[in-house]
Amino acid sequence: MGDKPYTCSVCNKSFSDKGNLNSHKRHSHSNRRPHHCPYCGMQFKINCNLKSHVRIHTDAKPYSCRHCSSSFTWFVQLKRHLLKSHNEGTWLTCQICQKKFIQSANLNEHLLRHEGVKSYVCSECPKCFCTSAALKDHELTHTNFKQFCCGLCNKWFKRKDVLISWDLMITFFPNC
Repeated sequence: MGDKPYTCSVCNKSFSDKGNLNSHKRHSHSNRRPHHCPYCGMQFKINCNLKSHVRIHTDAKPYSCRHCSSSFTWFVQLKRHLLKSHNEGTWLTCQICQKKFIQSANLNEHLLRHEGVKSYVCSECPKCFCTSAALKDHELTHTNFKQFCCGLCNKWFKRKDVLISWDLMITFFPNC
């Protein structure tokens, strides 16, 4: 690993470049959300998140399989398809339990579970989590706010992963 002399004063994350630190502070620790969805009005901190969100409304599928006619809304869907349908790519395997993952971030989060480290505590209930993202995801269960909309049936969901699962299900099983 390279030298990372620039440290965020809020979360102690380190960076090798001062510009990356400043970008991190703007995106991670600011409440400003200047990018608005033209379909539902949802607000985003960064434009690429807005562009990704808009796919929910437009049914855009920019990720195409080079082996067949399948196309996908999300890159991770294409990656999963390539692994499962065309045996292309490499599964990331947990060396402890042999569970397989597509993304290294998911494997790393899974490894934290094996270590038993759960330092993120919900302020509404006694549940604890390995990552701040998992805590944030859980906190949605305490609200009625649904920010993710299915582009195929206009059903709304609290969590993006549930929307993606729903989208995959109705794509493959349209009579559900």
